[in-house]
Amino acid sequence: MTAGATRSQPALFRQQAEACDQLGSPMYAELLAALGDDLEAGGPTARVLSGHEEDPGPSGLALRLAGSIHRLVLAGEATELAGVYPTAGGTWSSAAVPAVLDFLDRRGGDVRPLLERPPQTNEVGRAAALVGGLLRLADRWRHPVRLFEIGSSGGLNLQADRFRITGAVGGGWGDPASPVLLDRAWEGEPLPPAAPLEVVARGGSDLHPVDVTTEDGRLTLTSYVWPDMTERHARLAGAIELAREAPVPVELADAATYVERLEVLPGTLTVLWHSVMWQYVPRDQQQRVTARLAALGATATPESPLVHLFAEPTRRTPGEEHRFWVCAEVWPGGGERAFLGLMAPHGVPVTWE
Repeated sequence: MTAGATRSQPALFRQQAEACDQLGSPMYAELLAALGDDLEAGGPTARVLSGHEEDPGPSGLALRLAGSIHRLVLAGEATELAGVYPTAGGTWSSAAVPAVLDFLDRRGGDVRPLLERPPQTNEVGRAAALVGGLLRLADRWRHPVRLFEIGSSGGLNLQADRFRITGAVGGGWGDPASPVLLDRAWEGEPLPPAAPLEVVARGGSDLHPVDVTTEDGRLTLTSYVWPDMTERHARLAGAIELAREAPVPVELADAATYVERLEVLPGTLTVLWHSVMWQYVPRDQQQRVTARLAALGATATPESPLVHLFAEPTRRTPGEEHRFWVCAEVWPGGGERAFLGLMAPHGVPVTWE
C-alpha cells in the first residue's frame, strides 16, 4: 500500500480481527476476519454496509457492525444467534460464522440503523489506571476531591472510588463489598495502600452521553463489550449497578466547552481525568483544553490544587511508539508531565513505575 493510501474496509476488518485476537477475544478475531472476507466477496456483509464504504478507520465500522448484532442478541431480538453468543448463554465456535452471515442476509434491515451509533464501551478496567494515578498523588494534599471527566460516556469511571482494586501480590484498595472488582490490576511499584480519597463532587461530559439508568443505556454499553470477554462484562455490570444507585450527571458537551467552565476551589483538589478518548478530540478542541488547563493552573495554590490525569496513547519521547501511559500534570508545579505507569489497552493490568 502506498504512503497516504486509505485501507479498504475488508482490510480494516482484518486489522480489527487481529487486534481482537491480541487482546483476548478469539470470537471476534474469527468473526471479524470472516465478515471482512464476506465484505470483499460482496456477500450479506457488503449489502448491510452499503453506503459505508468510505467510512474512515477511526470510526470503527467493524466494531459498530459487531456491536449492532450483539445488541440485537442481548435484547432478545436475535434468538437464532443466542446459542453462539456467550452473553446469551451460548458457546462460540468458528462453525457459527454461517449463522451470522445468514442473519445479516435476512435481518440486514434491523442492523443497518444501529450502525449510526458510535461505539461506546465506557471501559471500566481503565479505572485501575485513573484511581491508581490519583493515589500516587494523594500524599501531596489532604483535600477532598472534585472529580471531572471528559469523554465520560455513561459516567461509570466517575464511580471509580467505589470500586475494589487488588494488586498482583496481595493487598488491595477500595470497598471489599463493591460489585466491581479489578483483580490483580496493579503491578510494579506499590501504591499507597491507605491513601485517603474522598470525592465530594463529580461530573462529566460526552458528545453522546449514555443514560445507564435505562435499559437502552445498558444495552448500548454492553453491546460494545466483546461477548467472550467475561471479566469485562462482570466489571461493566457491577459499575452499572453502582451508577443506578447514585447516578452521576454526564452533560451533552464537547471536551473544550466543558473544561472551559471548570474552576478550582479553595480546600479541594480539582481533578480532570480521561482515558482513551483524546485521539477523537479535534485538534482545535485539544488546544482549547490545554490552554484552559494552563490558565486554570496558573491560579492554583496549595489550598486549591489542580490535577490533569489521563491514560491515553502517548509518546514518552519523540522517537518512541505510542503506548498507553498513565500521566499526570499538576498545579501548582508548572503542569510538567509525569509518566506514572503503563496500562494495558483495556486497563488491566497497570504497571507502575
